[in-house]
Amino acid sequence: MSRKYKFHNKEGLYFVSFATVYWIDVFVRPLYNDVLIDSLKYSIANLGLELYCWCVMPSHVHLIFKAKENNPAALLGRIKEYTSKQLVKAIKENSGESRREWMLWMFEKAGLKSSNVKRSQFWQHNNQPIELWSTEVIEQKADYLHDNPVVSGFVNEAWHWKYSSAIDYSGGKGLIDIDYL
Repeated sequence: MSRKYKFHNKEGLYFVSFATVYWIDVFVRPLYNDVLIDSLKYSIANLGLELYCWCVMPSHVHLIFKAKENNPAALLGRIKEYTSKQLVKAIKENSGESRREWMLWMFEKAGLKSSNVKRSQFWQHNNQPIELWSTEVIEQKADYLHDNPVVSGFVNEAWHWKYSSAIDYSGGKGLIDIDYL
């Protein structure tokens, strides 16, 4: 892995993006978004996640976060490991999921290609953390994250996207209690 894609400053504020394998659009069902949001809430309450901005898109997630215990790589790893298990379980148990067999097959296919995955793989391995070291960089990444649903054509205003912290920065109340930048 390239040196530029690692968490070098353990106390730093980071922007990360991570995607489902094959960019599968999993987060088009409220049930799967709820699983992810519940995991982020749990991580805030129990694992030391300081969450400043977040956005869930159909196939990927953006976060601006800090780890209270100065372990950003381990924290993100725990979040991804737990959510992958919970999301695969939710997909397996969702009898109304028309894409269930296909998605499970794709996760298994991805797992077979990976040397460090036992059965199936939900998330791509790379996170590409970017340390946010200045006000200008922080604002640029927060704007990028919040504008992602607008640029993708899902909404006209960033704060209209339900699965994002944009509403929190627009005077409203979002789904997750965040720390403000």
